[in-house]
Amino acid sequence: MTDDRPPFAPLDETLLQRALPLLDDEWLQRDADLAPVLPVVLARGVGQDWHKAGTFRHHLVGVARSLSVWQQPRDVRLLGLLHSVYGNAFVDLVKFDAASERRRLQELVGAEAEHLVHLFCTISRGQFVQKVLAGEVRQDGTLEVELNGPAPRSSVRLSAYEVAAFVIVSMADTIEQWFSWQDEIYSRFPATDTTRRQAVHWAASLWPGPMRPTARMVSQVGALGQALQHPALAGQLPLPPVLGGCTQELTAQREAAAMALYWSVAQLAQPLVDLDGATSTLEQAVQLNPWVGEPQMVLAQLYLSAGRAEDASRAARGALQQFCAWGNSWDKRVQWDAWVAWTRILLQSAEEGTWPERLDRLNNLALR
Repeated sequence: MTDDRPPFAPLDETLLQRALPLLDDEWLQRDADLAPVLPVVLARGVGQDWHKAGTFRHHLVGVARSLSVWQQPRDVRLLGLLHSVYGNAFVDLVKFDAASERRRLQELVGAEAEHLVHLFCTISRGQFVQKVLAGEVRQDGTLEVELNGPAPRSSVRLSAYEVAAFVIVSMADTIEQWFSWQDEIYSRFPATDTTRRQAVHWAASLWPGPMRPTARMVSQVGALGQALQHPALAGQLPLPPVLGGCTQELTAQREAAAMALYWSVAQLAQPLVDLDGATSTLEQAVQLNPWVGEPQMVLAQLYLSAGRAEDASRAARGALQQFCAWGNSWDKRVQWDAWVAWTRILLQSAEEGTWPERLDRLNNLALR
C-alpha cells in the first residue's frame, strides 16, 4: 500500500534563523557588503521604475535577498543587487553607462564584483541559459557565450566560477520576478517566440493579468541548479538550498499540473461547503511539486479548519522550509514576507491547538 501523505520537508532551524532577519525591510542596510551600495543605486531612481511584479528596487533587493539566504559570497551578492544596472537583452533599464561609468562602479564595489556585473549585463543571457540547460558546459567548467549586439556577434569564454555565479544569480533572478504574465509574453523561454504581435495577443499582454504563479519556471530553475553538480562547477560556490540542495528534479509536467491544482483552490473552484475536495486537491499538488511553500501553507490552514493540528503543524513547517529556502515567493499576489508571517501564525496555532471558530477572529491573530 502506497503512502499518499504529502511529502512535507522538515524545517531546518538554521535556515529559518538565517531567513527571519530578512523579513525586516531594513535588512539590507545592515549588510556590511551591500549597505554602502544601496544609496548610490537608489539615487539612480530604481525605486520609481516598473519591474514585473513590483519596482526595479523590489526586484534588485529581492534577488540579493535570495542570494543572502543562499550564503553567497560578497561579489555574487553584489552581482545580484546590480545585475541589470548596465542594461541587458531583457530590460532597457540602464542605471550606469557602461561606456563612461565603469570606473565609478569599480570604485564602489571593487574590480572583481564590477567585472561580474558588466559581463552578466553584456552576454546573451538567453543563450547562456540555453547552453547550460543543453549541457554544453565544458569539462573544465567553462562555457562560450555570445555577447549582446547586432550580428555578427563576438563571444566570450566564461570561467567555471563565472558560470556557477551566473547560474545561481539566474536562479534568484527568475524566482523573484516570474509569474503567469511572463509565462504568456515570454512563453517557451529561453526559446521565446519573438514573432507574436502584441495587438493580436492583447489579452495575454494585459499586466498584471490573473496573477497566477508560474506554471513552468520552477522546473527550469531546478534544471539550472542541477547543472551546478557538474564536476568542475561543484564547490565553486555554495549550492542554493532549493530542490533538495539542487539535487532533485521537477519535471515540467508535474509543475504545470501542481500549479493548476493549487490555483483551482485559490480561486475557489472547489466545493465551498465541505473542505475535503480542496484538501485532497492541495495534497495532490504538494505530491506533484513539494518544492514551493504556498500550497503547503494553504493546506496547513485547511488542516486547522478541520481540527487536524498535527497535520497542520507538519504542513506549516514544510511551507516555512520552502519559503526560507527560496527567499522569495512563488505566488506573487503578496510579498514573500507576508507569506512567511502568515505561515508562522498557522504554525503557532497548530502547536498551541488553537484556531478561531469565529470568522471575525481571524483578524485578531498575532504571533506571541
